[in-house]
Amino acid sequence: MSPSHRVTADVLRAHPRCSAPLVQIALATLLVLVISGCASLEPKDSQLPAVAVPAAWAAGAGGNTTPDQGATSLAQWWQRFDDPSLTTLVEQALRANTSVRTAQASLQQARAQVDVQSAGLAPSVGASGSAQRSRASNSTGNTFQAGFDASWEPDVFGRLRSGVSASEADARAAEASLADVQVSLAAEVAVNYIELRGLQQRLAIARSNLASQQETLQITQWRLQAGLTTSLVTEQARAAAEQTAAQIPSLEASLAQSRYSLAVLTGQVPGALDATLAASAPVPQPTAELALAIPAETLRQRPDVRAAEQRIAAALARVSQADAARYPSFSLGGSLGLRALTLGALSGGSAVTSALLGSVSIPLLDGGAARAQVRVQSAALEQARVAYEATVLTALQDVENALVALRGDREKLERLAAAADAARNAALLAQQRYSSGLIDFQAVLETQRTLLSTQESVATTTAAVAADHVRLYKALGGGWKT
Repeated sequence: MSPSHRVTADVLRAHPRCSAPLVQIALATLLVLVISGCASLEPKDSQLPAVAVPAAWAAGAGGNTTPDQGATSLAQWWQRFDDPSLTTLVEQALRANTSVRTAQASLQQARAQVDVQSAGLAPSVGASGSAQRSRASNSTGNTFQAGFDASWEPDVFGRLRSGVSASEADARAAEASLADVQVSLAAEVAVNYIELRGLQQRLAIARSNLASQQETLQITQWRLQAGLTTSLVTEQARAAAEQTAAQIPSLEASLAQSRYSLAVLTGQVPGALDATLAASAPVPQPTAELALAIPAETLRQRPDVRAAEQRIAAALARVSQADAARYPSFSLGGSLGLRALTLGALSGGSAVTSALLGSVSIPLLDGGAARAQVRVQSAALEQARVAYEATVLTALQDVENALVALRGDREKLERLAAAADAARNAALLAQQRYSSGLIDFQAVLETQRTLLSTQESVATTTAAVAADHVRLYKALGGGWKT
């Protein structure tokens, strides 16, 4: 027996053993199936899984809103750093980066798929024409045909509409995925730019300390020539200067690599930004503070969370689609054409032919495939729900990690700034006293090493604080462009 049994009204009427009561019974049975099928497809609950958030987040939900708590203000967070070069680089990357262009193509594909699914709801019409010449024994005949064919499948149980809904949710998920790529890209450009400016500061510090150490080396050489010190002191001074000089090529190489990375991120060849980013500039810092009490609703700004929501909606629609496939499907078809033995006869009324057919397909025996497909889609829905929970938990972790890192690096920077001031004063005093012969060279050497170390730490931590802001903006879902 075939998996599905097709019953048409025309066949019932044409069969010699089919009586009128049998036709009425068949139509009544079909009506019952229609009613019962519609009743079984009530809209399902589409609430998202509940995920607990930290108390500080919930507390912030009812407080006064700050500019940072809105998606609009977070969309172009890089402008808060008040750095034209950073803004230019991010805008260029969002236009030309290959990852963004790939995500844009994926979005176009998803939107086109919506149109494909929507087309199934409308009737389809086609035109045809043919000419045939045949020969049998002593006779030859011609046949000419032209006409239109039309078909339509009424979506009684919502199977086609569910497919459209799933495609629309997929398109919205693709749109959110594009935004997610933009968020990650803007943050990556900003972090690379901050790293570049930090390297420039560290290079300037190394060169400044090298100049100071070379000056000290010159003093030790003069004192050696005067017999006031030993060769050991001179060699120690030379070793310290050379160690500092050895850091400069490494820093210059890292600077070049950062410029290359930024060029590629902005869709350009490595080296394209060498002239633009050659001049040193301070590490950019945001002009406004982020509120540390963040409302839980802020998480829904994140594109990855929005994409996870839409995947749940798509999975729900596919469950409904699979469920509707268990019930009868209907189709209406017809044709209107002309058929004649000569081209001239096609214009006559006798050449007109027409046909109309209505049919219903009722699944009877399919080995449980339809019910199994519902279970398949239900399992996919559960996967989408779990994935949503995982995405929200990851978002919570990202924000908490960024906040903790920002607090810690701020405090660290304050301490290091004070230490750098003290080290600078100590190095100056030590060099003055050594020049006067009041202390030995070991004290000068120690203070210079401490100064270089603390200044490098200040530069590194300054860049880390700026990068922490970037990561917090990213964790909050800022950085997409509509």
